[in-house]
Amino acid sequence: MSRKLLLNMLIQTKIGLRIKELREQQNLKQEQLAWQAGVDRTYMNYVENGKRNITVKNLEKIVIDGLKIKLADFFNDSMFNEETN
Repeated sequence: MSRKLLLNMLIQTKIGLRIKELREQQNLKQEQLAWQAGVDRTYMNYVENGKRNITVKNLEKIVIDGLKIKLADFFNDSMFNEETN
């Protein structure tokens, strides 16, 4: 994905793409991640596709409870780096 496109992307889209990326790295299906996080599968689908403005509480459930990683590690990705080169 181009750097300029990432910079202009909405934060909810970036979060959704990052969740999907990490879920796929862990070979989890949306339904499995939703169950582990305690959220509905359709909600998970909307979040991953950037169609829901996720709350901090639900982000915490998905990242910490579902993906089993720290929030700092979740956001430690070039996708969230707003600096331009």
